[in-house]
Amino acid sequence: MFALAHTRAGISYNRIAEACGIRGERVSKMARGDGTVTSLPVLERVADGLRVPGGDLGLAPRPWEKQGPTPRPEHEDGDDPMKRRDALRGALAAGVAGIGLAALTTTRNDIDAALAADHDNADVGYWESTAERYGYGYHGQAPADVLTDLVQDFNEMTPLLARPQTDKTHTQLCHVTGKMAGMVAIVLHDLGEHRESHRWFATAGRAAERSRDRMLHAWVLGREAMVPLNYGAPQAAAQLAERARHLAGDKPSAAAALASAVASRAYAISGHTEQALDAVSSVEKLVDRLTPQQAADTWFGYPHQKHHVHMSQALTLLGQSKRAYATQERALELSRAPSLMTRALISIDRASCRAHDGEPEEAARIAGQAYAGLPTSYRGGLTRTRALALYRALPRRTRGLDVLGGALDVPA
Repeated sequence: MFALAHTRAGISYNRIAEACGIRGERVSKMARGDGTVTSLPVLERVADGLRVPGGDLGLAPRPWEKQGPTPRPEHEDGDDPMKRRDALRGALAAGVAGIGLAALTTTRNDIDAALAADHDNADVGYWESTAERYGYGYHGQAPADVLTDLVQDFNEMTPLLARPQTDKTHTQLCHVTGKMAGMVAIVLHDLGEHRESHRWFATAGRAAERSRDRMLHAWVLGREAMVPLNYGAPQAAAQLAERARHLAGDKPSAAAALASAVASRAYAISGHTEQALDAVSSVEKLVDRLTPQQAADTWFGYPHQKHHVHMSQALTLLGQSKRAYATQERALELSRAPSLMTRALISIDRASCRAHDGEPEEAARIAGQAYAGLPTSYRGGLTRTRALALYRALPRRTRGLDVLGGALDVPA
């Protein structure tokens, strides 16, 4: 099946892997006849990912078979999920606004309606593994591409929420929904679409509440707090972060550590030095007590590398340059291949420290080099906001400031 899909249909191994929740290298190996599938859950994921009727693989009919085929006009070119994904990718590549925003809004409204419905068993295992896969972050993909895939998977999963189910199954689906909606919101935040990001975080919070998982809800609030934090509303960020800290409680958890880290940055921006230092102390105590799972390098964990990225900005804002430089270096040391965005943000923080220490020209050079070196798809949203804030804070006659200004495309 994998070989036929690849050679006759022209579908890449990576796209097959994505659809079936299997690593790309394993798919190509099996297509060559060098691997086998013996696990029932994997067979089920293959059936669901490639839309192969369960009977053809010796399985019971899959949940989606019960829906029956979707009628469509003869002139339409089919309802191929991969074609829909490509169409959505094209819309989002042109910008989240317009067609892309309409697609996002339609998907989010469908999820909200499904969550509100009164809720046969669904194959939640596949969707749990899908959410786990997305949780590992961008992995070199452009944010718009990740957003496209997330939204398309949501379009396929949402009908399950509205079907009659056991309470356990519905709770599991709400949990997956909370995670995936939260990740959509994270990507929208990184793309600079903070209003739409807030809306998706609201959906994620609603799903987290229905899943009855306080830690997931705390994580959603902690991540949501980063939207106003990075886009000019630190007091609102502090309020959300404190709600997350309350939900997470005193026990060590990734959600509690994240909430304290965000709170430290929000208070530092607002000039509340004592509260900021208290939050810094709190997160530093928590991070040393996290389990390996809690400290995993995913969007749901609080790894040491991510901790140092947060502390980099908090200490930079507090004017503690020496500690900030140390935590910036540690952030880079802990990741053999930091993401383009992470590396750029750390460089901008380092530039801000240089500006604070009376070296505006060096600050302009570091920030200009970091921002100008980013691919076009990364020069928006959060990276632009941070670089622009530094640009505006530096004296107008700073030598080398025109390099940063040119990369930001702002008037001289």
